[in-house]
Amino acid sequence: MRSHLLNGLTAEHYRRSVTEGVERVAAKLATTDRPFTGVTVDALAPRVDAIDLDRPLGDTAAVLDELEDLYLRDAVYFHHPRYLAHLNCPVVIPAVLGEAVLSAVNSSLDTWDQSAGGTLIERRLVDWTAARIGLGPSADGVFTSGGTQSNLQALLLAREEAKSDSLGKLRVFASEASHFSVRKSAKLLGLGPDSVVTVPVGHDKRMRTVALAHELERCAQDGLVPMAVVATAGTTDFGSIDPLPEIAELCAQYGVWMHVDAAYGCGLLASLKHRDRIDGIERADSVTVDYHKSFFQPVSSSALLVRDAATLRHATYHAEYLNPRRMVQERIPNQVDKSLQTTRRFDALKLWLTLRTMGADGIGQLFDEVCELARQGWRLLAGDPRYDVVVEPALSTLVFRYVPAAVTDPAEIDRANLYARKALFASGDAVVAGTKVGGRHYLKFTLLNPETTTADITAVLDLIAGHAEQYLGEFLDRAS
Repeated sequence: MRSHLLNGLTAEHYRRSVTEGVERVAAKLATTDRPFTGVTVDALAPRVDAIDLDRPLGDTAAVLDELEDLYLRDAVYFHHPRYLAHLNCPVVIPAVLGEAVLSAVNSSLDTWDQSAGGTLIERRLVDWTAARIGLGPSADGVFTSGGTQSNLQALLLAREEAKSDSLGKLRVFASEASHFSVRKSAKLLGLGPDSVVTVPVGHDKRMRTVALAHELERCAQDGLVPMAVVATAGTTDFGSIDPLPEIAELCAQYGVWMHVDAAYGCGLLASLKHRDRIDGIERADSVTVDYHKSFFQPVSSSALLVRDAATLRHATYHAEYLNPRRMVQERIPNQVDKSLQTTRRFDALKLWLTLRTMGADGIGQLFDEVCELARQGWRLLAGDPRYDVVVEPALSTLVFRYVPAAVTDPAEIDRANLYARKALFASGDAVVAGTKVGGRHYLKFTLLNPETTTADITAVLDLIAGHAEQYLGEFLDRAS
């Protein structure tokens, strides 16, 4: 069994095995003609359940053959131009190379003595990102598992900085279009059920600052403590960007921690054309970025940035076996001092190799392309009488609804849209997402693939309309 351990004696075995795996994936990518096969849970689950994990195959080729049947054939392929659903981006090759390197070396970024140069590379990328945001010379941060963890840590820091003797008095303000992780974080942090104050959005799905001002004033009048305002730079449903400068002014006026959830919109940090859409982000106390959303990185690659490095002390705990206090005086850089995690992958390497290969402008160009594609998609939808489109995109998301001429019952139109999405997924021809707007069911394109074209968008809209019309035709037949 030692022959399977990766070391100097097995380097050639490692090379052959990984090469064979890469060749399988490359062949799959080259021949995949749709984003999904349409396989169902009922069809796939028995194949997985039938595997006897106590009887290994012993041979890499045999294992890869089995994996083809269990996973590769029926995986959802985000690289395909008609995958238009969630915030999953196609990935760039330098980042995939980074993934292979970091997995093999297997550094853990919690302490210097487990990572050495990995620690310095992560710190350099944190400084680079903070500078792109404009947080100033005292900024710092740490890589995380994703936006949910970043938001949780940001609100932890905000809670501690609020210095309230009563958790029940703390209030967090976020728009009705903000990410669910804000409420989830509040619960995990021990805040009360009324701790998150929902601020209305306007027709553009951006936080209404007049309403925020009203809620902050009411909070003060009620003797409560405003803990944080969460502004979103790229909402999950609409890609909308809250008015950051105005929110920053209110946070300064009321002495509130300003957190910007830029998990999606962080791609604008590299944009060659649209960086101004997140002006005001430089005034935040903390910022969430997900490189695996709009920097074309594999999952996971994310970070939390803070204006004042000292606030990260609220996540610091010292263990004698790992990061004793004396290491601080010895200037030994242990990233665990800043993180909610202990053992942590060297995910920063993927972004490092990407920047060193493509440069920030290369990333920004790709992100600008999908933003332009969304603008063109908006024009197609706005000019198509079959569809109602909700809001002009600020990033690369389009939310719309099939609206037939022959049926006016909103509930039946809801069911037609739900059916169309489900039927499209089952066909494997394309994958789209869904959400609710005003209590009604809508469909969603999240455009993150520069290889997607307006022809793809047009074709998918025709497919959606066809499935919806099929459902409504059957409905009308039943009703007659």
